Amino acid sequence: MAAPILFLDQIFLTFGGTPLLEGADLSIHPDDRICLVGRNGSGKSTLMKIAAGLIEPDKGERFVQPGTTLHYLPQDPDLAGYNTIEEYVLAGLGPQDDSHQARMLIEELGLSPEMGTEKLSGGEARRAALARALACDPDILFLDEPTNHLDLNIIEWLEKKLRNLRSALVLISHDRRFLENLSRQTVWMDRGQSRMLNKGFAAFEDWRDEVLEQEEVDRHKLSRKIVREEHWITHGVSGRRKRNMRRVRELANLRQTKASERKVQGGVNITMAEAETSGKLVAKLFSISKSFGDLKIVKDLSLIMSRGDRLGIVGPNGSGKTTLVKLITGELEPDDGKVKLGANLEPFVIDQKREMLEPDWTLKDALTDGRGDQVVIGEETKYVYSYMQDFLFLPEQARTPIHALSGGERARLTLARGLRTPSNFLVLDEPTNDLDLETLDLLQEFLADYPGTVLLVSHDRDFLDRVCTSVLVSEGNGRWNEYAGGYSDMLAQRGAAPKRDVEKQKTKPKSRSKPEPAKQESSPKLSFKQQHALETLPKEIERLEFEIGKLKQALAKPGLYDENPKKFNTWAEELGKRETLLSEKEDEWLELEMLAEEINT
Repeated sequence: MAAPILFLDQIFLTFGGTPLLEGADLSIHPDDRICLVGRNGSGKSTLMKIAAGLIEPDKGERFVQPGTTLHYLPQDPDLAGYNTIEEYVLAGLGPQDDSHQARMLIEELGLSPEMGTEKLSGGEARRAALARALACDPDILFLDEPTNHLDLNIIEWLEKKLRNLRSALVLISHDRRFLENLSRQTVWMDRGQSRMLNKGFAAFEDWRDEVLEQEEVDRHKLSRKIVREEHWITHGVSGRRKRNMRRVRELANLRQTKASERKVQGGVNITMAEAETSGKLVAKLFSISKSFGDLKIVKDLSLIMSRGDRLGIVGPNGSGKTTLVKLITGELEPDDGKVKLGANLEPFVIDQKREMLEPDWTLKDALTDGRGDQVVIGEETKYVYSYMQDFLFLPEQARTPIHALSGGERARLTLARGLRTPSNFLVLDEPTNDLDLETLDLLQEFLADYPGTVLLVSHDRDFLDRVCTSVLVSEGNGRWNEYAGGYSDMLAQRGAAPKRDVEKQKTKPKSRSKPEPAKQESSPKLSFKQQHALETLPKEIERLEFEIGKLKQALAKPGLYDENPKKFNTWAEELGKRETLLSEKEDEWLELEMLAEEINT
């Protein structure tokens, strides 16, 4: 194997009295495709910055072959001091780099060279930083979370560009599919140290689990050996005055080894407040349209969401995903058409900007709403420090202001705050941003067990595949189409299946048996009774909703129970009956609507 062009050896670094890196190593050869993985706070970005020469370690060796060129893409690009995107990108070029190629990249990434840098969105700033990184031709390219704030089209474009680069790559990303498609080596940052797997990320998780299982076996053996030695020290020298001091020293060393072990950090313990079950219908869109001036966001969209659905919304930045979410949830009125929401909906929205977090709050106040030491989760309470640990926060972080938390910590805090509130309709706008892979796994498991309905906006292909029962995809010019399954299923249905899926299909043995002739079936249709119910049920539902509104208004009258408790109880009983009947009628109508839709298609 060729000599490394950069290596780090026995790197130590301590932040604020807490050891972050304790003997970490990294070796980069020409043509390497390395991904750095590990928990938030495990030191991935720090090790990358040390390798890029941006941070000095407390101890350890960094060697770079003379003449080796490096380029580093930070998590949060800083365009301050540059008037235009072109000025920013060209400033990153070396004498040997092509300015014409840089301008082409700016345009390929959907940007204008003359765009000012002061009011760029997160996605635009990220694309400008990518143009600057890809325009140069370094020997090693360091990319820290390059897919954050990018839409799927740009992520897939970026993958193709990186595959064709001659540079060695070192990647940090939470996007599983991105890492699987690009990496050939994996470095696992764990408890201050680095562990090397000479395979890509696709093989990492099985290998990691094997390592942790073996650690547990070794830990158990060490504990048993300490017990045996302690027994010998106490009882094995009863006939001698002097104990074997060598074995005494060995026992002390064993105890020190066990005490110095850094245990694997526990996982996020996601708990939630339960809400009442919603009606079977969650939302029905009747040919809705929405425009802002000449920009068409939604055009003639009809959609049914039922209880338990996991609907993903996919589209490029600027296609109107957030606007569509607001239309589905009733926050925004359509220009044309109608949106009907189901009964007993208790939605909860987690937005990608974490706008529910005030930067000057402390972590403790954000979880307790400034009310002492108890977190209210639905109708239950939990000690705040215990709830913090469920989401991987340390007790000493209780008074840390929000603005001092990392992106991953703010993402976990947003989840911790949101899940205190009872809900049966969870709306998640880019929930995977800044979350480490283990937390993503647990969020996925939580969503699989969530009894309500999920509306998800995401650019994470793997997460969409694991979570969604269908995806709603922007086709341009305000048109949206729904596809069953996840992101890969959508590509297959559109005739653009991922390469690895196509290859799997090619390797399947062909069946030698002749296909059976298709059976002719008579075309189904609604019965007269079903058709009549489909036409009359909407009026019955409207009547029940009106009666329920009147009863709620009457029951809200101050002093009614004290003046006439019998009337109050009668009206309350009637309200319960009508709400039950409304739910039954909506379920019946929804089933007929879905049946009619199947017949018509």
